[in-house]
This record gives sequence, structure tokens and C-alpha cells, in this order.
Amino acid sequence: MTQAVIDDLMARQGEIRARLDAFLRLPSVSADPGFAEGMEAARGFLLDWLRGTGLSDVHLLDGGGEPAVYAAWKGAPGRPTLLVYGHYDVQPPAPLAAWRSDPFEPVEKDGRLYARGASDVKGSTTIAVEAVAAFLRVTGACPVNVKFFLEGEEETGSPSLRELVRRHGDLLRADAMISADGGRASETIPTINVGARGIAGLEVALRSADKELHSGRYGGAVRNALHEMARLIASLHDAEGHIAVPGFLEAAPALTPKQRADTAAFLLDEAAFCAEVGAAAFGEPGYSLRERLTLRPAIDVNGMWGGYTGAGSKTVIPDEAFAKITMRLVPGQDPERAVALVAEHLARLCPPGVSLRITPKSGNSPASSLSEDHPLLRAGSAVLERLMGRTPVPVRLGATVPVTALFQELLGIDTLMFGFNLPDEDVHAPNEFFHLESIPLGLRGWAMLLAELGGMTDADFAPFRRA
Repeated sequence: MTQAVIDDLMARQGEIRARLDAFLRLPSVSADPGFAEGMEAARGFLLDWLRGTGLSDVHLLDGGGEPAVYAAWKGAPGRPTLLVYGHYDVQPPAPLAAWRSDPFEPVEKDGRLYARGASDVKGSTTIAVEAVAAFLRVTGACPVNVKFFLEGEEETGSPSLRELVRRHGDLLRADAMISADGGRASETIPTINVGARGIAGLEVALRSADKELHSGRYGGAVRNALHEMARLIASLHDAEGHIAVPGFLEAAPALTPKQRADTAAFLLDEAAFCAEVGAAAFGEPGYSLRERLTLRPAIDVNGMWGGYTGAGSKTVIPDEAFAKITMRLVPGQDPERAVALVAEHLARLCPPGVSLRITPKSGNSPASSLSEDHPLLRAGSAVLERLMGRTPVPVRLGATVPVTALFQELLGIDTLMFGFNLPDEDVHAPNEFFHLESIPLGLRGWAMLLAELGGMTDADFAPFRRA
């Protein structure tokens, strides 16, 4: 049965590619209200597509923000019910001048498909939908019960996801979730995702005077807002790269021998890693590059500004300075506590006469983890070993997929991230692309995974459900 489904998928690759191209042409940017028509068009495209596959109860779920797209097939009694997650929103295409082609017109070149959202995550979302559709088309049934949940706010931190689950939680009940987001760590070494770092953020506004000041009349006599902000930002780390915020690392667990062994089995060449993006290596001493990227927390400044930034010169002393800070968190770290510790640290170091305003960012999310004996992990590992001819290496994502931690908290279910995008695909950057060879590989992998999970019962998942 599974081979017949795979054969059908392989025979339909031209049709699948055309559907992906049509999906990519829709400018579904959630961060910019100017792309509202593109968001609406993407929702309409998905609704029509899902209805045409044989799925039922296809409709939108509203949580007060961008709606999610829902569809279900519930014809496998006694088999597990799996939520299948993807997202239809994409990052803004700016800066447009850096693109070598139209970001919303798919272009194939050298085995790559260039377009905004190709890697993150319309390519892998398409693979997931097509795999389920093939089972329904070829066999008239899916090995498991499926509920699609295709989000429209992932790229803005999923701000209304909690409310959406509150309103529609009963509809979203499942035994576990498979995510098309969160891809492969290597093109040649099979890896399986067992978790992701969390995220928390804040914005900082600093004022040092009532107005901008003439640098000739006041220079050397008063505090400069940008100087003070620079000092505060620099205080987040010491010169060697350790996080210097008191208490921030206390909740981060020590790495286990197994974690270190797993990361050692999939080492990154630090010099090559940095050279590829023209960057200089820096980070917490005593840890390998992959450990720093996935198993240790990080604090980064995402933007800092103030004063005059236009053409030419304007000799002023800035009265205000601003910064955006995010933190990547590991299991054990609470996002609200992390924000509070950084805020306390900055406030403590703020000099007299300078005011500081700190605004926590919405959409914070803790780290997520998948236990070693979870049925999803057993099934995914078995499939990847057959697909790639080698036992997959367990890895954690350095990035954050907010829905995984939130669904763990609110619905009591775990997530296997089973995307097929690769780390070199310029996600969020100009010239984003998707390796075309990932499409047939992903189609086979998803078909095999659904079949593997179909050999289990809902009772196999009962010990892992927490709600």
C-alpha cells in the first residue's frame, strides 16, 4: 500500500511542483499590513486545495489575528490522531534590491527553487499535504487520523495562537503533532529533531536629556544616550563571550554525556561555518559550535538606533536610544524570568540621571523537548534510517517554533519536527531557496512516516498525553 502511494507521488511531481509554485506566488507576509491581500489569497488557495484532496471540515480558525487553516480526516478508528502543522505566512522580502529574482515568482536554477517562503516553510508544508492527499487518492484512506493546522502568524511570533487554541482547543485535540517546520540539519547525515530552543524578547528605550543637544556646546559635559545604550548592551556579555547577566544561566541544565556525544557525532567546522557568511567566531567558551547553537542559551541585540542616521552630518548629542533584544532559551529556562533578569541587570547598570523604559515582547515561548521513548521519535527514527540508510543523529534546533511549546502546554501533546528544508537555504534572507531534491525525498519520507504511525494505536500515545 505504501509503495503504491509513493509511486503515485513520484509520478505526480510535475503537478506537485506546479502547485507549490502557485503557493509561492502568493505574497503572504504576515508582518506587513500592506500584504493583507496576499495573506487572504493564501488562505483561499489552501482552503480550495484541502477541499480538493478529500479532507473534510475545511475552514478557518479565528483567534483574533491572522486565521489558521484547518482540515481533517477522521476515518481510522483506534489509530492515532495526528495534528499536522505548517504555516502559510512568510517573512517580508526586503531588501528587494538584494534579490536576484522576483521574491514572489519562483525561479529554478542549479537544482534550487528560489522564492520567498520556499524553504520556510511552503516547500515542506506542500510535501505534508501532498502525502496525505496521495493516501486518500490511492487507497481511499489514511493510515492515521489527521487534522491539519496551518498557521498564519508564525513569522510574527504567533501572537494570537494562545487565544486561537483557547477558542478551538476541542477541535485541535490529538495524540501528537507532526510539524513540517523545523528542517534537516544536514544534506548527507540523517538527523532527527528532538527539541528546539525557546525565545523571549524585550525592547529598551533610554533617555539622557530632554532634547537633542549641540555637540559643540554640550559635548564632553553631558551623557550621550547612544553611548549609554552601547555600554548597557556591551554589559550583557564579558569579553570572552560568557553571558554576564546574574542568574540567567542558573536554570540552564548542565549538558549530559549523551547530549555531548550526539553533538560530537554531527560536528560543525567552525571556521567554515563563519566563513560561509563572512562572520567572526564568538560565543561561550568551553562548548562546541553546535552545543552553543542548540544546547546553550544566547542573548542577542537585533537592532539598536538613535540620533541622526540620515545623509551627511548632523552634530548632535542624541537624547534617546533604542534597542531590541532577544534571548534563545534552553529547557529549564522560563521566558518571563529570563526577561526579568535581563531587565533587572540593565536597570541596575543604568547611570543616575538616565531613564530606562523596558517593554517585554509578546509571543515568548519556552524550549520544547521530545522524550527519547516517544512513539513519534521511534517512528521518525525508523523511517529516516530506511530512507537514508543510516541511523539518524538526534539534534535540537537552535531556532524556535513557538507552536511546539504552546501545544505542549495547552493541549498536552508533543511534536516531531519533520521538515525537509536545509540550513543553507537563506531562510529570512534575500534569495531564499529550497533544494529541489528535497521534494521527492520528503514525499517518500512523509508517506513512510504516516504508514509507520498507522501501525500504532492511540493507546501507544496515552502515556505521553498530558491533557
